[in-house]
Amino acid sequence: MTLTQDELKRFLDGVHPYDALPVTQLEAILPDFRQERVSSGDSVYELGEDLQGLYIIHQGEVEVRDAHGVQVSLLGPRNSFGERGLLRDGTAVTQARAVADCLLLVLPREALLQLIHDSEAARRFFDRSRAPRTRRNDLAATRVETLMMRQPVICPPTTTVQEVARQMRVVHASSVCVTEAGRLIGIVTTRDLTEKVLAEGMSPDTRVAQVMTPDPVTLSPSSIGSDVLHMMLERRIGHVPVTEAGRLVGMVTQTDMTRFQAVSSAELVAAVASAEDAARMAEITARIPRLLVQLVAAGNRHEVVTRLITDIADTATRRLLTLAEEEIGPAPVPYLWLACGSQGRQEQTGVSDQDNCLILDDSVTEKQMGYFQELATFVCDGLNTCGYVYCPGDMMATNPRWCQPLKVWKSYFEGWIARPDPEAQMLASVMFDLRPIGGTTALFEGLQTQTLKAASSNSIFVAHMVSNSLKHTPPLGLLRGFATIRSGEHKNHVDLKHNGVVPIVDLGRIYALQGQLAEVNTRARLEAGIASGVLSASGGKDLLDAYDLIAERRLAHQAEQVRRGDAPNNFLSPSSLSDFERSHLRDAFVVVKSMQSAIGHGRGMLG
Repeated sequence: MTLTQDELKRFLDGVHPYDALPVTQLEAILPDFRQERVSSGDSVYELGEDLQGLYIIHQGEVEVRDAHGVQVSLLGPRNSFGERGLLRDGTAVTQARAVADCLLLVLPREALLQLIHDSEAARRFFDRSRAPRTRRNDLAATRVETLMMRQPVICPPTTTVQEVARQMRVVHASSVCVTEAGRLIGIVTTRDLTEKVLAEGMSPDTRVAQVMTPDPVTLSPSSIGSDVLHMMLERRIGHVPVTEAGRLVGMVTQTDMTRFQAVSSAELVAAVASAEDAARMAEITARIPRLLVQLVAAGNRHEVVTRLITDIADTATRRLLTLAEEEIGPAPVPYLWLACGSQGRQEQTGVSDQDNCLILDDSVTEKQMGYFQELATFVCDGLNTCGYVYCPGDMMATNPRWCQPLKVWKSYFEGWIARPDPEAQMLASVMFDLRPIGGTTALFEGLQTQTLKAASSNSIFVAHMVSNSLKHTPPLGLLRGFATIRSGEHKNHVDLKHNGVVPIVDLGRIYALQGQLAEVNTRARLEAGIASGVLSASGGKDLLDAYDLIAERRLAHQAEQVRRGDAPNNFLSPSSLSDFERSHLRDAFVVVKSMQSAIGHGRGMLG
């Protein structure tokens, strides 16, 4: 039975992005859809085949497998497939087979391209890339919800001015919102208390309703920062309540505006570089979550945000090294402090522990080792004070194993490469992300080059590293959903770090190993892998797009948590996403899984 145009229209009204199209535009594309029935067990298309168009499932189920026969999706009604190959060069990069009798809707490539050209909703839905969108960190690029203080101080209209003053003193607030039955009815500020109460000699028992500014002007969370600034300048006020559907949700003050414009990575770096001790540094690094919110809100790309945040950790480390030498004296032999993990890759977010080590000149004596243990303790303790907590796995320079002469480090890498047992794989994965922070960099240059050459030429070691890199898998459920955590504190959430970003970090490390690439940053490794031919141009572009989307979703999640006043983490509830966001995130995970499958089958690229 063939669907009528009315039935087709009603169906597409419930499928994104067609549900966002104007009625006239939707009706105009209805004749372009071809209806195709496929019996259970039959192929829809094979790998490398010319695609007839974009497929949408009206009825039935379709199994999609990658180039190596690994199932990446089991799709049901309202799901579409085939778009990645269709929008690349028109040939299939997967294979699709019906696992139940299906009625498929097929939109030809030309019609799809025209729809993408004509519709912003379609363009956004089918664009899996993350085009550069960095803007200046200015008020015009920032929503009020980013600037505002949540949970402002409130009181009922019957409160006395003395009680209000005490409230403001306790929480160090310059204003109190007056509410009644949950609705904002007024605002009282320190200026009101000074000019209306003290100056007029009013009684401390005066009700706040008598001195408040009634029905104050407000803005919504979706307003932009320049709206606040213009309102303050025009009305000569210093406080703007933020309401949503009449409900008070926040407050923006002149202090908030000043703080926003003042916070920058450069300002924090400068302050850390001149801090007199770790306690003062901690006061400065405590502003990093606010910086994260600001950078994300201003539209900076994820690799820019993480680089700027990592720069602060680098500066804190170098400053602590300087302070350590001032306290315990100059180093007896040359040394190099290195970071590994996310700091080594310049990929720190709002959640970071410390991973570091020391390489010492081979002339160091046993007696002199005590100096470096003292140096390491000073720096690691200082970093912990600054919020870079001790590494749970003790991957720190305070561990004697990771504070050794260069010759010992060479023996470490030689041993890991020659005998790639599980511990060797884990340690090599961490140590391949080493980056010099402070000291004599020459101690590392030869080590890195020699290690990459030896490791890449040992096929057994590479195979073990590839196997180790596939232990972290994207959180894909078969039924077009996500495989969420099943129990515990983060039940029904996905881990955007270990199941989102880490699989791509692992892939980037393997590409760097195979190509003997010196880059440590993940995105730089992927780009270098494409340039060197280790990673195909098409597969590399897909993986870069997937990485950008997952990494930016992780940062957006953390920024939202900070805005709510919560500690940032990596656990995202898929139910908090729109259908549009879920679709894009899942497609990104599918790309990662496909690339893992490719490298696991010995190809290392996806053509």
